[in-house]
Amino acid sequence: MKWCTFFLAIAIASAQTAANKSVVGEITAADSAAKNLTVKGDDGSIYTVTLDDATSYLRLPLGEKDLKKAEKIGLTDVAVGDRLLARGPLPEGSKTLPARTVVIMTKADIAKKQAQDRADWQQRGIAGTIVAVNPESKEITINTHGRDAKDILVDTSSAAFRRYVAESVRFADAKPSSFADLKPGDAVRVLGSKSDDGAHYKAEELVSGSFQAIAVTVNSVDAASGELQVTDLQTKKNVTVKTNQNSMLRRMPETMATMLARRMRPGGEAGAGGSEGRGGAETGGAAAGRGGRGGFGGGADLQQVLERAPQLMLAELKKGDALIISGSRPDGSTVTAMALVAGVEPFLAAAPRTGGQVNLGSWNLDVGVPEQ
Repeated sequence: MKWCTFFLAIAIASAQTAANKSVVGEITAADSAAKNLTVKGDDGSIYTVTLDDATSYLRLPLGEKDLKKAEKIGLTDVAVGDRLLARGPLPEGSKTLPARTVVIMTKADIAKKQAQDRADWQQRGIAGTIVAVNPESKEITINTHGRDAKDILVDTSSAAFRRYVAESVRFADAKPSSFADLKPGDAVRVLGSKSDDGAHYKAEELVSGSFQAIAVTVNSVDAASGELQVTDLQTKKNVTVKTNQNSMLRRMPETMATMLARRMRPGGEAGAGGSEGRGGAETGGAAAGRGGRGGFGGGADLQQVLERAPQLMLAELKKGDALIISGSRPDGSTVTAMALVAGVEPFLAAAPRTGGQVNLGSWNLDVGVPEQ
């Protein structure tokens, strides 16, 4: 998010020579006695920042970018969880930097900035799925899910890009990206400003990921490793589902599932109990309804609904349970779950069928508002 760019802007402004390089990241361990810090760099590497009596320490106040406004502090004011920029000599290939200067943003200030940025993303952000990419104009067209789904043309010519990696859906783990990485079908969230008619958007920041939703039934669960063996109800193939501490695991209450299933079949009844019943005969056009493009309606609404739903423990699942999983696009045999939702039998009963197989269309959980 934008607070991450503070240190990056300072680092870019600093002379990057053999005698003066920068490490930017989060402090994960601090040993005052040994005078060293362990830092998880924004580039994914783990660095050791060594300190001595000549090292200077500065704290950058919330919202400031100018080092002239930084406050002088001591080593004892540096703590785990703080953001850090350390400058000093860093030989090629080395992960140890003897710091001449350490600049920090405190964990508390970070939390405040995250809250501000989250509010900004909620107020000025849009989310959806890319439906077209124009490399010449650096524009993309995205379909915003939700009850009033529509296509919006997004100008990304001056945007900062980040992209989720396959193993994680945390914004902190997303990597710097470029327009060239974008493709139709990607889930995106964009921060920027929209035109008066709402049909155009000027992007300042854009985070994207290759996610999709699959409907499955459980074959087996290994709660200790966080892995499940499931059958994809569309392809009929076995899939390994991996979860981690960042996966959203929820059980949808029956009343909630039935209500949302009705959105798929406006004017009709949602199916129940996981049987194909009346839902099995429903086709994509009617089932798409307000959802747009043949999927579940209320993308942003659904995200909020699921965040409020009861948490699910993997150990609660049993063979035959139905799930909807949204995550990194499967390679055919494995998917890392961004969200795993149980109690979805009414959904599956109402979902359109293609050749007798469950078809979730282009429904997807939107890429959430970045947390950090």
